[in-house]
Amino acid sequence: MRFLLIALSAALAWGAEPVKLTPTPQKFRTFHAVGAAEAPAALKTPALKAPLEGVTDLATATDGAVWYGTPQGLVRWDAAAGPRDRYQYFAGQRYLPSDTVERVVPDTQGGVWVRTPAGIAHIELRRMTLLQKAALFEERIRQRHDRHGMVSPSRLTVPGDLKSSRTRDDDNDGLWTGIYAAAECYRFAVTGSAEAQARAKKAIEAMLFLEQVAGSRGFPARSYIEKGEPMPTDGEWHWTDDGKYYWKGDTSSDEIVGHMYAYAIAYDLLPDPALKKRIAATTRRIMDHILANGYYLIDLDGKPTRWGKWSRQYFDEAPGDSALNSLELLSFLKTAAHITGDAKYEREYRKAAIDLKYAEQTARYRELHEEINYSDEELAMLPFYCLFLYEKDAALLDKYYRPALDQWWANIQREDNPLWTLIYLMGRPQGTVDLHGAVRTLYRQPIDLITWSVKNSHRADVVMSGTKDRFQKPEAATLLPPDERPVMKWNANPFIIDSNSAGHGEDDGAAFLLPYWFGRYQKLFAGE
Repeated sequence: MRFLLIALSAALAWGAEPVKLTPTPQKFRTFHAVGAAEAPAALKTPALKAPLEGVTDLATATDGAVWYGTPQGLVRWDAAAGPRDRYQYFAGQRYLPSDTVERVVPDTQGGVWVRTPAGIAHIELRRMTLLQKAALFEERIRQRHDRHGMVSPSRLTVPGDLKSSRTRDDDNDGLWTGIYAAAECYRFAVTGSAEAQARAKKAIEAMLFLEQVAGSRGFPARSYIEKGEPMPTDGEWHWTDDGKYYWKGDTSSDEIVGHMYAYAIAYDLLPDPALKKRIAATTRRIMDHILANGYYLIDLDGKPTRWGKWSRQYFDEAPGDSALNSLELLSFLKTAAHITGDAKYEREYRKAAIDLKYAEQTARYRELHEEINYSDEELAMLPFYCLFLYEKDAALLDKYYRPALDQWWANIQREDNPLWTLIYLMGRPQGTVDLHGAVRTLYRQPIDLITWSVKNSHRADVVMSGTKDRFQKPEAATLLPPDERPVMKWNANPFIIDSNSAGHGEDDGAAFLLPYWFGRYQKLFAGE
């Protein structure tokens, strides 16, 4: 079973040519006090009288790029770069102590030293492969994001100071851990690494425990803490009978999506019979819980959770959710049928898809959705993955699922999202995609994933859309690269270009690892 997906990938005739991965410059910065011994003496000399209005200083780096200092940050111009990377913007504490640039001095390897009133920054450009970048992200997760085997958020008690990192519980601990588990499964399939296999297994074990800690009744907890850990202040929490664990309920559809997605990949790719058996048993309990309760996820109070609703009755109440939730349920059932081998899930799948018209409902997204919700895009694309992997019925695929995918893709295609691009190609192998744009997103994913405050809306090269997102935040029409916009996972809006996060946390980076290893696994990324 381990090579099921490899064989599938080899059999597909991709419309997109594989992208040859190459080493690219990655951005590192260190801060120093004004007058630091490490800084070049030239920083103390007056700036050049710049020939351009608004430019405070300029310098040509050893790689030929020109760096412009301004009162609102730093701009690098490289005539040899591709059009979308020719101008690059450096501002905020991701790069500078202060955005008021007073002096720019080249280093010896393509980077620059920058003097500001608040201190000095050394911005280095280190040429790295994506594999080397992935290794840095792996180390980050091991050092600061492993909480009981789950991949959890890091809170910085001192803003911007990684030494002050503390993990914390999160509503979507299961989903984020599932993203990392899937990445490690693909890494194992590509490399055969024993380390990748062990890390994948550890993450899956942590996900399985979320269902166990809540009573092994097919209801995964959102999260949990152990007795003695800092007590949470939000949400619905319950102690286990032995008083050892405090677990969070009101589990959402996000979590079931994450569990089913990761279980499918781990079941297919990890050569561990005992783990497969436990995955199958947990998948069975989750699916039986949903089926026994009329397509609802029922909490301890006997009522559906806020978002765990997949029934026709709910669709009548909230038609805007019906296309997505139909897709989710069908994917859950198809995945359960595959993992357990139990024909009852296939029968229920066919009943829901055809008799209850859930398959037809999946293709009504453009008609029924009320707003663009980027979190919903994640909740659609992960279930699409399982459906396109396991469904062989051409009638269902061509009449409903591929048209449904196209409706989501209508907005997604402008995002250069590498994971969604790869999943789209599973459903539409001959589809038109910008695979180079997706890889560029991986190249430009920042090494520094601290949630610094970011401001871009003042830039002359950014076109604002004039609309606001569902949280009433102004959106851009311009897609900025990830290392110039706020840190985000794939469930966030990439067109939100300002943030006031102030360095209070750090993202784990699994959102980079999953598409990188998936792309290599699918042989759409060639090389490292």
